[in-house]
Amino acid sequence: MLNIKFKNEGTKTSLLKDSLLMRFLFEDENLKKQLGVLENLYGISIPEVQRKNILSEKGSEIKIYNPDGLPSILILHKVKTKKDFSNDYFRNYFAGFISSLHDENVSNLQIVLPELSTVGKYFSDESYFYQTFIEGIQLGNYRFDKYMSEKDSSKTVTVSLYGNKAGLDEAIKNGLALMDGVCFARDLANEPSSVLTPAELAQRSKKELEKLGVKVTIYDLKDIQKRELGGILAVGRGSDNPQRLIVLNYKPAKAKKKIALVGKGVTFDSGGISIKPSAGMGEMKADMSGAAAVIGTFMSASKAGLQVELIGFVPAVENMPSGKAIKPGDIIKTASGKSIEVDNTDAEGRLILADALELAHDEKPDAIVDLATLTGACVVALGEYTAGLFTQDDTLAENLFQAGMNTFERLWRLPLWNEYNKLISSDVADVKNVGGKWAGAITAAKFLEKFTTGKVPWAHLDIAGPAIQNNLNNYTQKYMTGFGVRLLFEYLSKL
Repeated sequence: MLNIKFKNEGTKTSLLKDSLLMRFLFEDENLKKQLGVLENLYGISIPEVQRKNILSEKGSEIKIYNPDGLPSILILHKVKTKKDFSNDYFRNYFAGFISSLHDENVSNLQIVLPELSTVGKYFSDESYFYQTFIEGIQLGNYRFDKYMSEKDSSKTVTVSLYGNKAGLDEAIKNGLALMDGVCFARDLANEPSSVLTPAELAQRSKKELEKLGVKVTIYDLKDIQKRELGGILAVGRGSDNPQRLIVLNYKPAKAKKKIALVGKGVTFDSGGISIKPSAGMGEMKADMSGAAAVIGTFMSASKAGLQVELIGFVPAVENMPSGKAIKPGDIIKTASGKSIEVDNTDAEGRLILADALELAHDEKPDAIVDLATLTGACVVALGEYTAGLFTQDDTLAENLFQAGMNTFERLWRLPLWNEYNKLISSDVADVKNVGGKWAGAITAAKFLEKFTTGKVPWAHLDIAGPAIQNNLNNYTQKYMTGFGVRLLFEYLSKL
């Protein structure tokens, strides 16, 4: 893992020793002319083979070593905006590129940022455009290697960015604050469940967030029993690691909006008595990715100084089979007073969220957003690259959807029609916790809806697909992704 330092150099490019300089070419401009200008500017001669390659349709990059001159290495990267371009392009490119610096004898990476006009249809804000470069570098540099005996080198690389100075100031400030939260969320989700118990999740949150001015209140088992949080009590009772409820408060002086964030914190999900198949069960250490996203968002928001009041609820439990565990057929009562027939103990996340949503409503926020790795059915429907969005509020839906499009943490809205209620009806309780074979993601959301008032805009994000490592891009392949932090940060910053 590299030790990376960012510098805002403004618009004037100076050539540095031991430096790799990166410039970008655009296929819809005169490439031959661009190459000629750069040859004259840096006193280099591009070999004919490389020239022909970059001018061809398939060619994408030239790398020139210049050991006796400045810069030591020059990379000219062709950006193909006519095909397969998105606002994730530079984020994804640098996430893949940054690890190559381990093998280069350079201590400086100089990036001449393109003009916003070259990609204007994809970005409306210059500082956010710049920020995607910072995000890509930080995401690609992320490692979870604390348990490895041999680690990547930790050499220091200074990343000098050249562009509009004011835009870069904001991009570096927000980008680094955001990435601190994303990387913390990833650390939490990648941690083995034998280490990250409910109590450990609570203590780490308290340790990292309170020094940033976030108030963290931890409720232990006795507190949860006193509050009669029946969903949290039921799910966690099969484990030797007792439940926790983590309540987060961030209240900046100039906040005009108050948003409640709720995150599912199942630190390991065996399925309980309705036990899961063994294949892939190791991924269930990340069944607290909703909680990680909420905690990471609090870190990023406080570091960036977002002027939005946040209150967070993270019910933290382990779902384990034992003689004390809940069983199919049990009936439990939640904080709202509603009763639930437990038909499947592997549908546990919604039980703890039922309590947390009740507590969130008590705070009278302007909106509530919950995040949960809730259903495999959502992954079947949308795949690993997209989260499900459920809400009855069109304005909240549009704001979250647009935040997802801007950050490439994308959402797709699914229905919450009342006809689905019949699938989770119970003859012995107010509601049943599963709905049979069909529409599993929707019936899970309809279940959660029963623990909302309808008076406060509420959205449920089923992040079961994109929270787990996947092959979408260069920064999601090896580790749990921290999905949701960038999305929520963007949503909150626009309020």
